[in-house]
Amino acid sequence: MPPDYKELIHTYGGSNWDDYLYLLEPGCPNDDYDLIEWEDQQTEALERLWEVEKKPEELEEVGTRLAPWATTDNGECLYWLVRPNTDPAEWTVMVNEARGERWEHHHATATRFLVDVLNGDLSSSILSSLFPLHVRKFRQLRPV
Repeated sequence: MPPDYKELIHTYGGSNWDDYLYLLEPGCPNDDYDLIEWEDQQTEALERLWEVEKKPEELEEVGTRLAPWATTDNGECLYWLVRPNTDPAEWTVMVNEARGERWEHHHATATRFLVDVLNGDLSSSILSSLFPLHVRKFRQLRPV
């Protein structure tokens, strides 16, 4: 795991930001947002997806893969772009729309991406135009 993500999880844990973005956590108290479960599910789902859709060009290098770290209430998924022989501290962010073929690549770590989106310094054509909220909302994820 990237060191910035470890620090983010240590500080906030599995969490919800502005009633929209869910930060996945290994062993999350809310099983729906367990990073390990998401990793397994998304790996399988992406393998099926690549059978019918073209992979984003960022994934063309042999050994490159995606690892989820967040999701949204609309179903978008945020991934790390994991390249061979790349230090986890240098993993960048890929965003996939929920029901479509669009992908975005952001040259930022997960934490930098989250901070920049929340501050309005980074925009995404995939994430909801209502995110972030003008008045921030945050909650840690609890067991259900």
